[in-house]
Amino acid sequence: MYQHLFSCWAKLCLWVQEDAGQYFLMRARLMYVLIAYLPKLDVAWPAGNSGGVVFFEPDNGVNGSLGIQLTNFTPIGESLVPYYQATNSNSLSGNPRVGVTGSIQFNSSAVLTIYILGSIRTIRDFVEGPSILVPEIQDAITFSPLPNAGVSLSRIWLDNRTTTELIFEPQNGSSATINGKTVRFDAGTYNFTATFDYPQLDQLTATEVLAPQSQYLITQQPEQTESLSFLSYNTKLLAGGWRFLTYFGRDSMISLLLLQPVLSEGQEGAIEAVISAVLERVNRSDGSVCHEETIGDYATYLNQQAGIDSTAPQYDYKMIDSDYYLPVVVKNYFVDTATGQNRSSAFFATNASVNPANVGLTYSDLALITAEKIMNTSGPFASPGGQTRDNLIHLKDGQVVGQWRDSTYGIGDGRIPYDVNTALVPAALRAISALSNTGFFPQHPDWNSTAAAYSQVWEDATLSFFEVTIPVAEAQSLVEQYVQASNFSGPANTTNLTSDVTFHGLALDGNDNQSLVRVMNTDDCFRHFLLNTTNQAQLTAFVNQTATHILQTFPLGLSTSVGMLISNPAYGGDPVYAANWTTSAYHGTVVWSWPLAMMAAGLERQLGRCNASMTPPDFCADGQVYGNVRAAYNHLWDLIQANAAQLTQEVWSWVYTDDGFQYVPLGSLPPPPGMSPTESDVIQLWSLTFLAVTRNENLS
Repeated sequence: MYQHLFSCWAKLCLWVQEDAGQYFLMRARLMYVLIAYLPKLDVAWPAGNSGGVVFFEPDNGVNGSLGIQLTNFTPIGESLVPYYQATNSNSLSGNPRVGVTGSIQFNSSAVLTIYILGSIRTIRDFVEGPSILVPEIQDAITFSPLPNAGVSLSRIWLDNRTTTELIFEPQNGSSATINGKTVRFDAGTYNFTATFDYPQLDQLTATEVLAPQSQYLITQQPEQTESLSFLSYNTKLLAGGWRFLTYFGRDSMISLLLLQPVLSEGQEGAIEAVISAVLERVNRSDGSVCHEETIGDYATYLNQQAGIDSTAPQYDYKMIDSDYYLPVVVKNYFVDTATGQNRSSAFFATNASVNPANVGLTYSDLALITAEKIMNTSGPFASPGGQTRDNLIHLKDGQVVGQWRDSTYGIGDGRIPYDVNTALVPAALRAISALSNTGFFPQHPDWNSTAAAYSQVWEDATLSFFEVTIPVAEAQSLVEQYVQASNFSGPANTTNLTSDVTFHGLALDGNDNQSLVRVMNTDDCFRHFLLNTTNQAQLTAFVNQTATHILQTFPLGLSTSVGMLISNPAYGGDPVYAANWTTSAYHGTVVWSWPLAMMAAGLERQLGRCNASMTPPDFCADGQVYGNVRAAYNHLWDLIQANAAQLTQEVWSWVYTDDGFQYVPLGSLPPPPGMSPTESDVIQLWSLTFLAVTRNENLS
């Protein structure tokens, strides 16, 4: 049994999932996220990206015998209630204590053996990494008996001000007994209270995060809008819960790109919260956009490891893709909307105040620094004769990740990612050109034409580096080999392959001497959604290729009854592909929600060009290709609608049975050898994009 519960500060959203995956919402007043997943209890708060986890083992030592579940909290008959205590003289921080109170039941006696209080990052280091426990954090946790046979676990953070506390109080004669730094619980029911006293964020309500014309979504899709509100604050939007309750640049900007039609505009709106959060955290030295911020107790810990006595945040700049989203989201709002045009001068005159290193710079300064980086790094490839592999955009030195597939084998240790080079770079250049044309970047008046010229070269000349074409007989053989190597129990259906297979690989310069990482993938969606390319022969082949992948069932293509897989390694031709891209790998043969949305929106955009007033692309007049793309669009939407129950999750997987592909949570499958298990977030910002991305019935 597993349960997921969410709530927010100011307006509450409580989300519970039990065995059958049933959901319900209730109102509350405190901001928290709590996840109980046998045999552990997690509590997570957006403020400070903080929380706690405790693990329970069966007292009898029999694995699998311990069951835990939430029960109604007896005073008011609910599973969870908010907790609030005003500041008092005992507080070190001077802040109120906030949290949650609930009731948990053990079916047999249990022992609390592992406990972490403080930062979600500390919890992730333990859960997702090599089970790291930091002595200076663990040794600060104190165990205290309570008068009613209960127990309190508390810890003062490394800032020597903030305290996290978790209390268990037995009901109906049960008791909790402390033994050193473990606790034994009798079978029975216990009320628990989890609290902390860190400064809280200013949340945007559902009414505030949505545009006036989108207010109907609050009643039409209450769970999704409550979740969106839970992740939305006036200074930033958070990536997801429970694992990523803080700023992530890429997540915020992809979400904005897809959600913009329904998000609030203006000074207090969600759109400006996203863009300002990104600009605030730009690296002033080279223009890199921050991927993730480190705040709260974990920031203090990292500072101490560096010999610095400080609680100042830290910023991660290892990703390369985030840079290229920034000009696009700026252009989409400040050029393409009336509100953005009116707000532009005041917004970009704002002085940076979040990242201490950016004090003294305005948003205009920071936007320029990033744009200059993009122009400088894209120039060599765009120059006459410069279309070489060496001039493509590479991952940063010493990094094995750099774009959205940021797990160990996400792009096969490739150094030159497909999505960045074929879509994100030219899209950013198009945006810089449009911004320059409307008065941005006056220091570089030539950028309106120079950036456009650069973009044309990147659009037309990058796909060929990543193209894979496999003769039909060889493709059939590769799929059959993959089915055996991967132990896929479904049919190979290789007789359905009647022509050569073409796709664009995930990256260049991969591991195990893979000069091109031959994994079919969904990253075509970036070009479809972000670009209106004009090389007609290339465009026709590209949209037709994408459509074919969507229509063909795995392992021939990307389609399954549980959704469109983000990766298909069947054509790799090396055992490493079946070993690394699996149903339990974070970026393996799994389904992610937001690529479903971006692919659907991208195909609609390309099909929409066929009805535009200007000259339509050539593929629109090719009945076979146009029909193929339109069929793929509708098949994709059939899959999306059939899996509506999963769409707000980050990622999910499948098993194959006699009944075909069956949905399973990613974290329920054993991880690949040498890897830690990955637990999908229950709500993810970019998995809420179907609030804005909807099916175009005119294309049915």
